[in-house]
Formats: sequence, C-alpha cells, structure tokens
Amino acid sequence: MLIDAHQHFWRVGENGFSWPTPDLAAIHRDFGPADLAAVAAPFGLTGCVLVQSQPDDRDTDWLLAVAADEPLVLAVVGWADLAAPDAPARIADLSRNPKLRGLRPMLQSLEDDAWIAAPGLEPALDAMVAHGLSLDALVLTRHLPHLLALARRRPDLAIVIDHGAKPPIAAGDHDGAWARGIDALAALPQVFCKLSGLLTEAAPGQGSEALSPYVARLVAAFGPERLMWGSDWPVLNLAGDYGGWLPLARNLSGLSDPADQAALFGETCRRFYRI
Repeated sequence: MLIDAHQHFWRVGENGFSWPTPDLAAIHRDFGPADLAAVAAPFGLTGCVLVQSQPDDRDTDWLLAVAADEPLVLAVVGWADLAAPDAPARIADLSRNPKLRGLRPMLQSLEDDAWIAAPGLEPALDAMVAHGLSLDALVLTRHLPHLLALARRRPDLAIVIDHGAKPPIAAGDHDGAWARGIDALAALPQVFCKLSGLLTEAAPGQGSEALSPYVARLVAAFGPERLMWGSDWPVLNLAGDYGGWLPLARNLSGLSDPADQAALFGETCRRFYRI
C-alpha cells in the first residue's frame, strides 16, 4: 500500500484560481487525475489525499466533484472561511460529502500569524470536531507557537502539520525555533505531521543531504505512527519529481522495519484521514 498524503489538482483560470502564477512555468498549467496517474502509477500508488490549493469555496466544490468520479482520490482536504459567520453551516454542508476528511485554512498567507488561535474561530472549530473533520496546518516556523496554543486548547481537534512546517533548510537551521516548535507540538498526541514539501524549501544547489537533519527530527519527534509521506505534487515539480522524492524519502527516513515503512507510506495517512 502506498498512499500519497498530500497532492493537488487545479485548473488555470477556474474555480477561484490565483496560484501558481505564470512565473512558475513548470506548474502553471492544468493538473488532474490523469496527470497524477501518469507519474505515480509506476510506483504502485494505491490512492491519494487531494488537498485544496485555492482559498475559495469554488475550488473545494470542484475538488469534491472530481473526487466523486476518481477512485484514486481516497480523501479530500478542502477550504472554508473559518472566520465567516456562516462557517458552521458551510462546514456541516461540506461534511455530508463522503470523501471530505478535513479543512485547510492557508495560514502561511495570512497577515496575522496568530489567526488560527483566535477565539472567534471556536464556532467553526466546534463544527469541525462535531462533524469529524481534521485540520491541515499550512504553517511556517513563525506560526508554530500559535498552532501550539490552539492544539493545547483543543485536544479534541485532530491536526496534521503540512510539509513539516516548511523548515528553514536553505538557512541550514535545524536546531533553532523550528525544531523547538516541532518538538513541542509532537508532544501532543492529536498532532500529526506530513513528510512532504521539503525539496522546495532547499536552496538551489543544496544536495539531498541538506534535508537529512530535518527528516531525522521529524521522524524522531512524531515516529512513523504520526508521520505520513506526501509528494506535494505538482508543486514538487519546482524542485524535483515523483520518482526522485519517493525513494529519497524512504532513504532519509532511516526506517528499516517493514511495519514502520508501511506506516510512513500509507497506514498512518489511512488512519488519520479515516480512509
């Protein structure tokens, strides 16, 4: 079993599309299920978690429509405006879709780093918990203290940190604020993490060995029972490819036990997203 815990589809100019911008030529085109199958099928992909890429209800509605007709998509993580007055009603409506498993506010793009910990979001978070939805946290190092405050206040909310919180690989800082934030969050049992999106955080010219201390930290902090592999395809194409990242992640994980490998590359994702 190989489950990709994090990948995207989009159509340029449709469904609230605003990113990627034209300067990112490698990914500024449409991507859909056939494209994913073409790159991932040779590696035995069993299924994937389809994650929103646009902060727009139209994008989420479209992803759910795609997922309904695509067996490869096992779960969807959508978007909703958690601060909107009608957020609980929107969340209740979305939760009726059998493939929706979580929501992802795009925290890295918001001006307020503490937005996710604001008390005004409680009605939306209550609705997410009531309807069995998890929170994907798209964060950077500066958001980790605020995510920690939320996680401590809401032990009932399942949280997964996307892309290992985008560690400062280019800066070579693997023992500073990022590491402290990761360790603090990993101490909370309802917090999981994705081993994804790391190649795009490295500087041009840095070799794969630059990722090693960050992967080691994530594996040590979360263990394979709370760490899940994802491709972040097609964003991955900015710094690598599917056939390179998958074996690199296997090697960097340092996990030799078959059960641990099975957890990292499928079972933990299946369990977290209730697939």
